[in-house]
Amino acid sequence: MWLIVAEKDIAARRIAQILFGRVRKVSIKGVPLYLSRQNAGVIGLKGHIIELDFPKSMKDWRKTPLLSLISARLVKKVRHRKIVLALKAVAKKVRHVTVATDYDREGELIGLEAVEVIRSVNPRITVDRARFSAITPEEIRRAFSNRQSINYNLASAALARQKIDLIWGCTLTRLVSLMHNRTGKGNFLSAGRVQSPVLRIIVEREEEIKNFKPVKYWQITLVAEKDGIFIKVPFEERFLAKEIAESVLRGVDEYITVESFQRYTVKEERPSPFNTTEFLREASRFFSPEKAMEIAERLYMKGYISYPRTDNTVYPRTLNLASILKALESVDVFRKHVREILSGRIEPSRGKKETKDHPPIHPVAPASRSLLSREEWIIYELVCRRFLATLSKPCIWEVREAVLSCGKLKTKLKGKVILSPGWRSVYTYSKAEEVKIPELSEGEKLRVVRKIVEEKETKPPKRYSEGEIIKIMERLNLGTKATRHEILKKLKERRYVVGNPLRPTEDAYTILDTLKKIAEEITLPDMTAELERKMDLIEEGKLKEHEVVMESSKKLKELISKHVNNLPHNIQR
Repeated sequence: MWLIVAEKDIAARRIAQILFGRVRKVSIKGVPLYLSRQNAGVIGLKGHIIELDFPKSMKDWRKTPLLSLISARLVKKVRHRKIVLALKAVAKKVRHVTVATDYDREGELIGLEAVEVIRSVNPRITVDRARFSAITPEEIRRAFSNRQSINYNLASAALARQKIDLIWGCTLTRLVSLMHNRTGKGNFLSAGRVQSPVLRIIVEREEEIKNFKPVKYWQITLVAEKDGIFIKVPFEERFLAKEIAESVLRGVDEYITVESFQRYTVKEERPSPFNTTEFLREASRFFSPEKAMEIAERLYMKGYISYPRTDNTVYPRTLNLASILKALESVDVFRKHVREILSGRIEPSRGKKETKDHPPIHPVAPASRSLLSREEWIIYELVCRRFLATLSKPCIWEVREAVLSCGKLKTKLKGKVILSPGWRSVYTYSKAEEVKIPELSEGEKLRVVRKIVEEKETKPPKRYSEGEIIKIMERLNLGTKATRHEILKKLKERRYVVGNPLRPTEDAYTILDTLKKIAEEITLPDMTAELERKMDLIEEGKLKEHEVVMESSKKLKELISKHVNNLPHNIQR
């Protein structure tokens, strides 16, 4: 029997239908298996079916010396018992296994977990890998006709992350919770390798806002008139006393002089193709990042969009853009834009990062509102409109700039209007703010009809939105495209941050203050980012998984041991 292992049941069913047409669904230990007439079967997992944990002897937080967790031998536990039983039940009939999970670190490890379960019953099986970026007939058939070897380095990078995050998370969580005597179920304080630096970024912004002292200032604005059109001319100079501003205002002329005037056009380039970070940032207009990713995964599994976890911002040359456009032409809301793009040369925009694993997120099949849920349509439309925007013409603006003076005051007035909307006609999420000023000429005098002194004050920095935090995490190399939204989800679930924009709670301050006293390095992004780079090196085959895990454990032990004398007696060793 040829067994194909997919990441979820929905993917298994679609792959079976694409490859074999009519299939028979049977239940093995309560788990669906899709059988073909050619003695092949497709089974879906539920993500990781095996997970790592500490031995049972270390479950008591108060009796387990903290530092012993760092060097503990981790054990494997079954996470989804029914699926493991189902794999073992079919294992004896299996000759060959094809892993068809998502092609990334986690997907490779998930596939290997299933292979190890099958091999525990039938060690003679052969194994290969189908790699695809979309669950469409064309892509699935191509992947299965060009099967490759398992990428063990990819899986090792995921395993290293699993081990490091478990050791760091458990050790830091117990440390903070024990120090504050909060070890009850649902009452403990959670900390982690990536979570702690992200929390620090949010808390420090809150501190900036709390400590901000507004400063009052006054600005002068003149209203001029030309041909019955009133022009508001704000001057940038700030005065720290109202009396000074009023004194300056009394000395201004009755006319504003146009020192210079120019008019020119500029191209506003198209947005780059969606990678995961940029997709989540834009999707946060509608949903939380974790909700947006959940919806995107559904659309991927149903065969409407490409794989939503990618760093790539450059469409590969092998991607048939014209074919995708022709498919989207059948969708009413996109037809006009598609035809406009197809009428010229197809030249996509490019982002700064190009990778070889998956293309940028893009539509792969047409859909309609009636086929999708309301949530699914919102994300599908966002992906489609972004894709079309990357293939559209630039937006053309007319810019008018004038340098104006009135007595000792001088300012620059800038206006801009759209001449040709280009990509902005399809990507309607990005608001184009036009500022209109009339045609002026050098040396022209504009009569002042009103003089205003406005009282203002400096504003504190704004809290970070969820989309902004995702972007900051990418810039600082905190987490990965697959984990950043999950880190944010954990912080919200544990009520360490609330709202959007994000505001830290008292527990966030408690965790951060404790960690900073014990080992501040844990709360800074540098060390975490360095670990991320080392996991990249595992994927590239330049480092071994156990080397990176041992090094990170040694570092954690050193950090905590430095301050061991300041810890409560029960967690010193």
